[in-house]
Amino acid sequence: MKNQITSALSDFFFEYETPRQVLVRNRRVGVVCRLIQLGVLVYIIGWVFIYEKGYQSTDTAVSSVFTKMKGVGYTNVSGRETVWDVADYVFPSQGDPSFVVMTNYIITEGQKMGKCPELEGKHNCTSDADCVGGSYKRTGHGQMTGVCVNTTKTCEVLAWCPVEDDHTVPSPPLLMSAENYTLFIKNSITFPLFYVTRSNLVEEINKDYLSKCLYHPEDAPLCPIFKLGDIVKLSGFSFENLAQEGGAIGIVIDWTCNLDFHVKHCKPEYNFHGLYGNPTDVDASASIGYNFRYAKHYMEDKVPKRTLLKVFGIRFDIIVKSLARKFDIIPTLTAIGSGVGIFGVATVVCDLVLLYLLPKREFYKNMKFKYTDTHTQQDSESYDLDSNAHYTLEANSRQAQDKSNDTDAEAGSTEAEK
Repeated sequence: MKNQITSALSDFFFEYETPRQVLVRNRRVGVVCRLIQLGVLVYIIGWVFIYEKGYQSTDTAVSSVFTKMKGVGYTNVSGRETVWDVADYVFPSQGDPSFVVMTNYIITEGQKMGKCPELEGKHNCTSDADCVGGSYKRTGHGQMTGVCVNTTKTCEVLAWCPVEDDHTVPSPPLLMSAENYTLFIKNSITFPLFYVTRSNLVEEINKDYLSKCLYHPEDAPLCPIFKLGDIVKLSGFSFENLAQEGGAIGIVIDWTCNLDFHVKHCKPEYNFHGLYGNPTDVDASASIGYNFRYAKHYMEDKVPKRTLLKVFGIRFDIIVKSLARKFDIIPTLTAIGSGVGIFGVATVVCDLVLLYLLPKREFYKNMKFKYTDTHTQQDSESYDLDSNAHYTLEANSRQAQDKSNDTDAEAGSTEAEK
């Protein structure tokens, strides 16, 4: 028993088994095999390694963005001149990566709390019965008092009076000067996996450069100062159409970096996309533009009043897109291993062709597979035992005959000597 265990362990550690291979000389099968292997090789080199960069590990960035607007606007509405600066036309306050720049507005001044007729078209009436006191209408301006105002044929409401009339949007936009406003973007990113930190103020940018530069996709692609008119134009929209009733623009800062090269080559690319606000878009025909309301409250003769503005503006959303790559031995070995495994497809396909499609498939089956069964194995073992016994008996007989011959020879030799 001990010898058997020792022999088994010795065989396990010091013997190597390899499958038997059959070399098939068939041109069609050989060509099919090589074509499949060539396709797999092209896939591994071209797609996995060159296109997908399968030899590199990847990481996305943690980023921070803040913004600063500059520019002054001027309006003259009904002889009232107004100068607008960044504190007036940027919502919310400066610094956010998502903000609105006012380009048009409807102003309602001197509103105070009281009772006044609803705007025409909001809730028309012919008698007090049409105005249910204490009720509201979703598109109305206040709470109905139950009175129908004969002069306007609308229900009386408790609201900020006079109510806003926003039926007519100013055209052209009142703040077309917003086209010349400038936007400064500062963006910092970190790739935590590779311990790399970068800013869009790269090595080529200094104070003198910032004081003079203005972004241009070809002449100044790294300048972080943008003119709003250029942003809208590069997004594919018309500034005048967008400024009329508002819209949205996406500014994408793309950090796609190959860190196998020096980190100074990791630089941002800016892309601009019109999100909505184009009047020609069929999907936006039901609700065009972007607007909101805000109020400035004040006291006049101890009476609280407000100035209401319906603001039409362009919303800017700054989006950071990042992907860093760097060589890593683990994904490299994984890609190579998976590619070597795919080479087995050629063997499977060629075996199918040999065993099921070619005219000599039975011949190839007999060459590839060795068939055995239990009865054949037992008969073979019995035959081997009988043969061994026969050979043993025959050998013993020959040995006995040789010994007898030797004895007779010795006796004859002795008699001769005598």
